[in-house]
Amino acid sequence: MADFDLIVIGSGPGGYVAAIRASQLGQKVAIVERENLGGICLNWGCIPTKALLKSGEKFESLSHLKDYGLSAEKIGFDFDAIIQRSRGVADTMNKGVAFLMKKHKIEVIEGSAKLERGATAPKVVVALKAGGNRTVEARAVMLAVGARARALPQIGLEADGDRIWAYREALAPKTLPKSFVVIGSGAIGLEFASFYRALGAEVTVVEAVDRIMPVEDEEVSKTAQKAFEKRGIKFRVGARVTRVSKSVSGVKVDVEISGKAEALEAEVCISAVGITANTDGIGLEALGVELDRGHIRTDSHCQTNVKGLYAIGDCAGAPWLAHKASHEGIHAAEHIAGFRTPNVHSPIAGCTYTQPQVASVGVTEQGAKADKREVKIGRFPFRVNGKAVAAGETDGFVKVIFDAKTGALIGAHMIGHEVTEMIQGFVTAITMEATEEDIHGIVYPHPTMSEAMHEASLDAYQRVLHL
Repeated sequence: MADFDLIVIGSGPGGYVAAIRASQLGQKVAIVERENLGGICLNWGCIPTKALLKSGEKFESLSHLKDYGLSAEKIGFDFDAIIQRSRGVADTMNKGVAFLMKKHKIEVIEGSAKLERGATAPKVVVALKAGGNRTVEARAVMLAVGARARALPQIGLEADGDRIWAYREALAPKTLPKSFVVIGSGAIGLEFASFYRALGAEVTVVEAVDRIMPVEDEEVSKTAQKAFEKRGIKFRVGARVTRVSKSVSGVKVDVEISGKAEALEAEVCISAVGITANTDGIGLEALGVELDRGHIRTDSHCQTNVKGLYAIGDCAGAPWLAHKASHEGIHAAEHIAGFRTPNVHSPIAGCTYTQPQVASVGVTEQGAKADKREVKIGRFPFRVNGKAVAAGETDGFVKVIFDAKTGALIGAHMIGHEVTEMIQGFVTAITMEATEEDIHGIVYPHPTMSEAMHEASLDAYQRVLHL
């Protein structure tokens, strides 16, 4: 007889949410965690980075007090206090997850897990933190083991905690360097670039392709680069990193741009070149678990090819986002408990918490063109939105993409102040298969920045009112 109905390996935003949902459905659940409850997101990712970014945003905004008729003297910051606040936020969230585990009677097993063959699902052998091993069995096992920062040792790009940082080192440094080279212009790279620039550091971002934020709509990427450059961040796009070398005083990043060599120097290099799934060393090979470019291959219910074994979140492939992991975890938990929901493929928004923020969902304009889809596109700038003007937050715009034949909203892209809080309106619309007629009929409160969402939708059909 199995010890549990479900064993979840990994307690990040996918794993702990899956465990809670399974418990709500009457399942007996255990969760295995080798380090910190809440995983990377709560402890070394999403949450502490947002705490840092808020401190940076608050400090940077003080330089614009005059624009609001205000003044202040002797404005400064305590870098150690900023870092400690961020770590305190992470600690609070970690304790919150521990409380939720107790509340839902989920057994937490502290240690590193490895899979072995079992009768109805793989056995889980845990090397306990306290010492010794414990073998547990369940009707189903869910892998929520996440991912780690990718290293490129062949060119010297490997975090050492000194001159080359990955996200962990960038979150809790002991001192504030004066200059950085950030390799990679995705969300992680640009968020750290935004934070450290806000505190006055010199920052250069290196991107291999010909534009920053390559997964975003091209129009948003170009606008974002101009906005970041206005804040003093420098960029090298279309730049292939050939070597990263360290010295006592700093780091040198050799790049090649259009066939020409260039050397970038700084005190610290932040590596943000992607992630590697934590699929090694947990027994997948012995079980014959199928992988796809290092990630676990799953079906529309998060099932692997091995009976009783599920995989969710970063270890199961893109998009590598916490909310995608949570969504998959809930779906998989319900499937294990006997629910037969259609599939797990819902629209997933992407958010980047820079200044200005970027948020998007669905297809891009270039993606629609590549698929030869006939579309209608609408735009509306925040510079003519009343709330944005009143708040002094006029950078950016809203862009929407509709299918010309059906009127369905298929994509939305935003850049501007707090657009990460607004994108869910479009996520809901796409999920509910809303058309332009549905969105045009929505009454948006005034004055709000969200009115730009309505106006952009009107603009796609030549009905824009305030432009």
